[in-house]
Amino acid sequence: MNLLERPTKGSVIVGDTDLTQLSGRQLQQHRRRIGIIFQHFNLLSTATVRDNIAFPLKLAKTPRAEIKARVDELIGLVGLEGHGDKYPSQLSGGQKQRVGIARALANRPEVLLCDEATSALDPQTTDSILSLLLGINEKLGLTIMLITHEMHVIRTICDRVAVIDSGEIVEMGDVIDVFLHPRSHVAKEFVAQSSEASGESLSSLDSMRKGKLLRVRFKGESTFEPVLFEAVKETGASFSILQGTVSRMKRIPYGQLIVDVRGSGDDVERIVNRLREEGMEAEVLA
Repeated sequence: MNLLERPTKGSVIVGDTDLTQLSGRQLQQHRRRIGIIFQHFNLLSTATVRDNIAFPLKLAKTPRAEIKARVDELIGLVGLEGHGDKYPSQLSGGQKQRVGIARALANRPEVLLCDEATSALDPQTTDSILSLLLGINEKLGLTIMLITHEMHVIRTICDRVAVIDSGEIVEMGDVIDVFLHPRSHVAKEFVAQSSEASGESLSSLDSMRKGKLLRVRFKGESTFEPVLFEAVKETGASFSILQGTVSRMKRIPYGQLIVDVRGSGDDVERIVNRLREEGMEAEVLA
């Protein structure tokens, strides 16, 4: 995106500007609008937290008074008050990444690139960094583009996702749509790894059923409504839950139930239709 490597064809458009059409000097100016957070922090080991954050500002020949004010602001933004005069060796992994985030924000970028920004961190620290990035996105109105292999990262902060396989984008869309309805082989595998409803478990559930095996998928406010209970109650049928999951994509709740419905074929059809009328997805598996 920042043209450290030039594409063999096509365009790289940030905002309204095609970076591939810029001269060297123009490109240098536009690169300041793109901040980068690295997987392994890439901090200057002999520089303090303050000096690491100030580094891109000094390269941009920012006046000294402005540098100090901006560094103070960023230290507060990323929660590193009291650590400004420490060196990287005195910081935890999460604190080092916070320095990296502050440095990436120094020149007030429009886009923040995150290259596996949490893969070197433990789960608790990962959550704190994701929370920080989400807050920055909302507070500054900053676009964040990240590369990750972690489903948890995508669920927590992403609105849209592009699935890449062998260097090609094979699927792209809203996160909740891509992961509830994966079309590409790689997306289906990725989702299956994080889902309890694998083919193997469905096979075992089929052997347990006494009626029709029904899968119900839901998202949004319907997650918390007794729609299934009411739909079954209207028919006089009965059901038992064999498997269920509820989670969130960013702040959108979603989930899936595998249920054993005991009733006539007409009852099951009415239940399925009622669920679909309520905006849910219902499918008879067996």
